Amino acid sequence: MAAAQGRLSDGAGGMDEARKTEGGTEGAEGAREADGGVPLPFRTAVEGLRAAKLRPQIEVEPTRPPQRLAPHAYALEATVVDGDQDLADGRLVLLHDPAGHDAWQGAFRLVTLVRAELEPEMAADPLLPEVCWSWLVDALQGRGLACGEPSGTVTRASSHYFGGLSERPATSQIEIRASWTPRESLGGVPDTGAHLAAWCDLLAQVGGLPPAGPGDASVVTLPQRRGPRQQR
Repeated sequence: MAAAQGRLSDGAGGMDEARKTEGGTEGAEGAREADGGVPLPFRTAVEGLRAAKLRPQIEVEPTRPPQRLAPHAYALEATVVDGDQDLADGRLVLLHDPAGHDAWQGAFRLVTLVRAELEPEMAADPLLPEVCWSWLVDALQGRGLACGEPSGTVTRASSHYFGGLSERPATSQIEIRASWTPRESLGGVPDTGAHLAAWCDLLAQVGGLPPAGPGDASVVTLPQRRGPRQQR
Protein backbone atom coordinates (compact mmCIF):
# COMPACT_ATOMS: atom_id res chain seq x y z
CA MET A 1 0.00 0.00 0.00
CA ALA A 2 1.04 3.61 -0.51
CA ALA A 3 0.02 6.64 1.51
CA ALA A 4 -2.99 8.60 0.36
CA GLN A 5 -2.19 12.08 -0.82
CA GLY A 6 -3.59 15.30 0.60
CA ARG A 7 -4.00 16.89 4.00
CA LEU A 8 -6.09 15.48 6.80
CA SER A 9 -8.96 17.84 7.50
CA ASP A 10 -10.69 18.66 10.77
CA GLY A 11 -13.50 16.36 9.63
CA ALA A 12 -11.18 13.36 9.43
CA GLY A 13 -10.70 10.40 11.68
CA GLY A 14 -14.27 9.60 12.64
CA MET A 15 -14.99 13.25 13.38
CA ASP A 16 -18.44 13.07 11.80
CA GLU A 17 -19.44 10.45 14.38
CA ALA A 18 -17.97 12.55 17.17
CA ARG A 19 -19.86 15.66 16.09
CA LYS A 20 -23.15 13.80 16.42
CA THR A 21 -22.34 13.05 20.05
CA GLU A 22 -20.73 16.28 21.15
CA GLY A 23 -23.96 17.76 22.49
CA GLY A 24 -22.94 21.31 21.61
CA THR A 25 -19.91 21.56 23.87
CA GLU A 26 -17.43 24.24 22.97
CA GLY A 27 -13.98 23.12 21.77
CA ALA A 28 -10.51 24.17 22.81
CA GLU A 29 -7.51 25.00 20.68
CA GLY A 30 -5.61 22.06 22.18
CA ALA A 31 -3.60 21.04 25.20
CA ARG A 32 -2.08 24.26 26.44
CA GLU A 33 -0.02 23.29 29.43
CA ALA A 34 0.31 26.89 30.57
CA ASP A 35 -3.49 27.18 30.79
CA GLY A 36 -4.56 26.57 34.36
CA GLY A 37 -8.01 25.58 33.08
CA VAL A 38 -6.70 22.34 31.57
CA PRO A 39 -7.52 19.52 34.02
CA LEU A 40 -4.73 17.35 35.36
CA PRO A 41 -6.14 14.06 33.96
CA PHE A 42 -6.05 15.52 30.45
CA ARG A 43 -2.53 16.89 30.87
CA THR A 44 -1.42 13.48 32.15
CA ALA A 45 -3.08 11.75 29.19
CA VAL A 46 -1.29 14.05 26.74
CA GLU A 47 2.04 13.37 28.44
CA GLY A 48 1.35 9.68 27.97
CA LEU A 49 1.08 10.27 24.23
CA ARG A 50 4.32 12.23 24.14
CA ALA A 51 6.26 9.54 26.01
CA ALA A 52 5.09 6.59 23.88
CA LYS A 53 7.64 4.21 22.34
CA LEU A 54 6.97 3.83 18.62
CA ARG A 55 8.52 2.18 15.60
CA PRO A 56 11.12 4.37 13.91
CA GLN A 57 9.33 3.96 10.56
CA ILE A 58 6.39 5.94 11.90
CA GLU A 59 6.81 9.70 12.00
CA VAL A 60 4.49 11.36 14.52
CA GLU A 61 3.93 15.04 15.21
CA PRO A 62 1.29 17.18 16.94
CA THR A 63 -1.22 19.01 14.80
CA ARG A 64 -4.05 21.44 15.39
CA PRO A 65 -6.97 19.54 16.95
CA PRO A 66 -10.56 19.86 15.70
CA GLN A 67 -12.81 22.28 17.52
CA ARG A 68 -16.23 21.86 19.14
CA LEU A 69 -15.88 18.14 19.73
CA ALA A 70 -15.04 18.36 23.44
CA PRO A 71 -13.86 20.91 25.99
CA HIS A 72 -10.28 19.62 25.58
CA ALA A 73 -8.61 18.03 22.54
CA TYR A 74 -5.14 17.04 21.42
CA ALA A 75 -4.27 15.71 17.96
CA LEU A 76 -1.41 13.85 16.31
CA GLU A 77 -0.64 13.12 12.68
CA ALA A 78 1.49 10.18 11.60
CA THR A 79 3.06 8.87 8.42
CA VAL A 80 4.46 5.39 7.81
CA VAL A 81 7.74 5.89 5.96
CA ASP A 82 9.88 3.31 4.17
CA GLY A 83 12.92 4.98 2.63
CA ASP A 84 11.54 7.77 0.48
CA GLN A 85 8.06 6.23 0.29
CA ASP A 86 5.02 7.18 2.38
CA LEU A 87 3.09 3.95 2.89
CA ALA A 88 0.14 5.15 4.97
CA ASP A 89 -0.93 8.15 7.01
CA GLY A 90 -3.43 8.97 9.68
CA ARG A 91 -4.64 11.15 12.48
CA LEU A 92 -5.39 10.39 16.12
CA VAL A 93 -7.37 12.78 18.32
CA LEU A 94 -7.72 12.57 22.08
CA LEU A 95 -10.92 14.16 23.41
CA HIS A 96 -11.72 14.89 27.05
CA ASP A 97 -14.87 16.06 28.77
CA PRO A 98 -14.33 16.25 32.55
CA ALA A 99 -18.08 15.97 33.12
CA GLY A 100 -18.26 12.71 31.20
CA HIS A 101 -20.20 12.03 28.01
CA ASP A 102 -23.24 9.79 27.75
CA ALA A 103 -22.42 8.63 24.22
CA TRP A 104 -18.79 7.89 25.12
CA GLN A 105 -19.64 6.22 28.43
CA GLY A 106 -16.56 7.90 29.85
CA ALA A 107 -14.59 11.13 30.07
CA PHE A 108 -12.11 10.36 27.26
CA ARG A 109 -12.56 9.42 23.62
CA LEU A 110 -10.07 8.51 20.89
CA VAL A 111 -11.00 9.32 17.29
CA THR A 112 -8.97 8.30 14.27
CA LEU A 113 -8.51 8.25 10.54
CA VAL A 114 -6.12 5.82 8.83
CA ARG A 115 -5.71 5.61 5.07
CA ALA A 116 -3.53 4.12 2.36
CA GLU A 117 -3.57 3.37 -1.34
CA LEU A 118 -4.24 -0.24 -2.30
CA GLU A 119 -2.69 -2.69 -4.68
CA PRO A 120 -5.27 -3.68 -7.37
CA GLU A 121 -5.56 -7.29 -6.21
CA MET A 122 -6.15 -6.20 -2.61
CA ALA A 123 -8.72 -3.61 -3.64
CA ALA A 124 -10.74 -6.33 -5.36
CA ASP A 125 -11.03 -8.47 -2.21
CA PRO A 126 -14.71 -8.40 -1.11
CA LEU A 127 -13.71 -9.10 2.50
CA LEU A 128 -11.30 -6.16 2.69
CA PRO A 129 -13.53 -3.89 4.89
CA GLU A 130 -14.05 -6.66 7.46
CA VAL A 131 -10.34 -7.46 7.43
CA CYS A 132 -9.33 -3.83 7.96
CA TRP A 133 -11.72 -3.43 10.89
CA SER A 134 -10.33 -6.63 12.42
CA TRP A 135 -6.85 -5.07 12.20
CA LEU A 136 -7.99 -2.25 14.49
CA VAL A 137 -9.58 -4.66 16.96
CA ASP A 138 -6.52 -6.91 16.91
CA ALA A 139 -4.15 -3.95 17.39
CA LEU A 140 -5.95 -2.93 20.57
CA GLN A 141 -6.29 -6.46 21.89
CA GLY A 142 -2.66 -7.18 21.05
CA ARG A 143 -1.64 -4.44 23.48
CA GLY A 144 -4.02 -5.77 26.13
CA LEU A 145 -6.24 -2.71 25.89
CA ALA A 146 -9.91 -2.61 26.83
CA CYS A 147 -12.19 -0.09 25.20
CA GLY A 148 -15.87 0.71 25.11
CA GLU A 149 -18.43 1.99 22.62
CA PRO A 150 -16.33 1.31 19.47
CA SER A 151 -17.76 2.56 16.19
CA GLY A 152 -16.49 3.40 12.75
CA THR A 153 -16.49 2.86 9.01
CA VAL A 154 -14.18 1.29 6.45
CA THR A 155 -14.41 2.91 3.02
CA ARG A 156 -12.90 1.63 -0.19
CA ALA A 157 -12.78 4.09 -3.09
CA SER A 158 -11.45 3.92 -6.65
CA SER A 159 -10.42 6.70 -9.03
CA HIS A 160 -10.40 6.34 -12.82
CA TYR A 161 -8.95 9.01 -15.08
CA PHE A 162 -10.25 10.26 -18.41
CA GLY A 163 -9.50 12.85 -21.09
CA GLY A 164 -6.27 14.69 -20.44
CA LEU A 165 -5.65 12.45 -17.43
CA SER A 166 -6.34 9.16 -19.18
CA GLU A 167 -2.68 8.10 -19.05
CA ARG A 168 -2.82 7.84 -15.28
CA PRO A 169 -3.47 4.34 -13.94
CA ALA A 170 -6.57 3.74 -11.85
CA THR A 171 -6.00 3.99 -8.11
CA SER A 172 -7.80 2.58 -5.07
CA GLN A 173 -7.74 3.77 -1.49
CA ILE A 174 -8.81 2.33 1.86
CA GLU A 175 -9.90 4.61 4.69
CA ILE A 176 -10.63 3.56 8.27
CA ARG A 177 -12.52 6.01 10.48
CA ALA A 178 -13.10 4.91 14.03
CA SER A 179 -13.59 6.03 17.60
CA TRP A 180 -13.55 4.28 20.94
CA THR A 181 -13.57 5.02 24.67
CA PRO A 182 -10.31 3.98 26.36
CA ARG A 183 -10.79 2.39 29.77
CA GLU A 184 -9.54 4.64 32.55
CA SER A 185 -7.21 3.56 35.34
CA LEU A 186 -7.91 4.10 39.04
CA GLY A 187 -6.49 7.60 38.66
CA GLY A 188 -9.06 8.42 36.01
CA VAL A 189 -6.52 8.50 33.14
CA PRO A 190 -6.32 5.94 30.30
CA ASP A 191 -3.02 4.47 29.14
CA THR A 192 -2.84 6.77 26.14
CA GLY A 193 0.71 5.73 25.30
CA ALA A 194 -0.41 2.13 24.82
CA HIS A 195 -3.38 3.25 22.71
CA LEU A 196 -1.04 5.32 20.53
CA ALA A 197 1.27 2.31 20.12
CA ALA A 198 -1.70 0.14 19.13
CA TRP A 199 -2.82 2.78 16.63
CA CYS A 200 0.68 2.81 15.14
CA ASP A 201 0.48 -1.00 14.88
CA LEU A 202 -2.64 -0.50 12.79
CA LEU A 203 -0.92 2.14 10.65
CA ALA A 204 2.03 -0.16 10.05
CA GLN A 205 -0.23 -3.05 9.06
CA VAL A 206 -2.28 -0.91 6.69
CA GLY A 207 0.98 0.37 5.21
CA GLY A 208 2.23 -3.17 4.63
CA LEU A 209 5.11 -3.21 7.13
CA PRO A 210 6.00 -6.54 8.75
CA PRO A 211 5.26 -6.91 12.47
CA ALA A 212 7.76 -5.13 14.70
CA GLY A 213 10.48 -7.34 16.14
CA PRO A 214 12.11 -7.07 19.58
CA GLY A 215 13.87 -3.75 19.98
CA ASP A 216 12.31 -2.31 16.82
CA ALA A 217 11.19 0.87 18.54
CA SER A 218 12.55 4.20 19.62
CA VAL A 219 11.43 6.81 22.12
CA VAL A 220 9.57 9.50 20.22
CA THR A 221 9.93 13.03 21.55
CA LEU A 222 7.10 14.94 19.97
CA PRO A 223 7.91 18.47 18.84
CA GLN A 224 5.84 21.43 19.92
CA ARG A 225 2.67 22.01 17.94
CA ARG A 226 3.39 23.95 14.81
CA GLY A 227 1.79 24.79 11.49
CA PRO A 228 0.21 22.23 9.16
CA ARG A 229 2.50 19.62 7.66
CA GLN A 230 3.32 20.27 4.03
CA GLN A 231 2.13 17.83 1.40
CA ARG A 232 4.70 15.33 0.28
